Amino acid sequence: MSPELISILVLAVVFVIATTRSVNMGALAFAAAFGVGELVADLDADGIFAGFPGDLFVVLVGVTYLFAIARSNGTTDWLVHASIRLVRGRVALIPWVMFFITGALTAIGAVSPAAVAIVAPIALSFASRYGISPLLMGAMVVHGAQGGGFSPISIYGTIVNGIVERENLPGNEIALFLTSLIANLVIAGVVFVLFGGLKLWKQPADTVAGTRAAGAAQGGAAAPRTAEQRTPPPADPAPGTASTPSTETALTPARIATLTSLAALVVAVLAFDLDAGLTAVTLAAVLSAVWPDDSRKAVGQIAWSTVLLICGVLTYVGVLDEMGTITWAGEGVSNIGIPLLAAVLLCYIGAIVSAFASSVGIMGALIPLAVPFLAQGEIGAVGMVAALAVSATVVDVSPFSTNGALVLAAAPDVDRERFFRQLMIYGGIVVAVVPAVVWLVLVVPGFG
Repeated sequence: MSPELISILVLAVVFVIATTRSVNMGALAFAAAFGVGELVADLDADGIFAGFPGDLFVVLVGVTYLFAIARSNGTTDWLVHASIRLVRGRVALIPWVMFFITGALTAIGAVSPAAVAIVAPIALSFASRYGISPLLMGAMVVHGAQGGGFSPISIYGTIVNGIVERENLPGNEIALFLTSLIANLVIAGVVFVLFGGLKLWKQPADTVAGTRAAGAAQGGAAAPRTAEQRTPPPADPAPGTASTPSTETALTPARIATLTSLAALVVAVLAFDLDAGLTAVTLAAVLSAVWPDDSRKAVGQIAWSTVLLICGVLTYVGVLDEMGTITWAGEGVSNIGIPLLAAVLLCYIGAIVSAFASSVGIMGALIPLAVPFLAQGEIGAVGMVAALAVSATVVDVSPFSTNGALVLAAAPDVDRERFFRQLMIYGGIVVAVVPAVVWLVLVVPGFG
């Protein structure tokens, strides 16, 4: 049995054990990376740790730390109320507002994970407060980021268009952008309908407020409650924590500083291209030093289990990449003598691998692999490149991808294991369905 096949089978075993025994998949993945790396791939510790996602570790820690402080001092409550006023109480509009805000950020040049890191914590705090399915809200944020991700001036767009030009393939920047935007709009519309979005149109903000526990537990829009159920029992608020409508809408010095920090995070990432994770950690540290009471428990609210999960899995994927498993699978597909079959398999490889790794990295590897049969002229290059681009990015709702991990880490007041399974199932459905659909729509018509 080849080393590449062994590494794939070990990954399958990790999935089975984690899902049947409720063991943190990240811990299992670290153990698998050690075993496969040392015994199969002949890698030393440095080679194994080469795949450790240090930048993602800092992003997950920094962003969840900063927004834990924002939740502690009531800033997220203030933002939720401000959003409700902005849409005049129409809660159903908020998921779409988040979709288009994230899309606008990536369209003008923000890296997709940076845009999600900025928007997801606010969006999911809103979902928790108003009983909106966290899966619905998280998917809207991620699909919004990917919808704008291939504009001609975006990061994804410029990279893919540059690869196309370098490989001397015919390209169409506008077609690539519109294909991704339309695909993600359609998926967002389906998600909105399936996960309770239509019910939100019938419920004003004061009806769904307070139902966050039911919404998080059921993974869908919560049913309206009676006035008695909507009224929470009185409690002694923690220092700096919002507890009543009057305090939720008040701007305290701590909240003003936190809002300024959030704005600084946006400017630092978009205007100065600074790292989102390091910037968030720095801002959180400053807020902690000035208001220690508000942030005392924030470190404990960092999504450590999610950090372990994501870093472990991606470290193992790094071992797969280091030992050539990903290239081995891609080359095996590209050597198939049936162009249409090779095309759909490449789309699936892009989707599956991208669910665990860098979308841009996968596109950078797959597009050149498609060059030999694209050069035969039997398959349209523009449609094939667009199909690969959509397949490799729309799956970023997976909890193992950077965007999915950010959504998982940012969701407050949820059963994280349950939410992880929901994201994994949803991501699996996207992986199974979308590559075939884009192949049928974009590739098959151009064959011949």
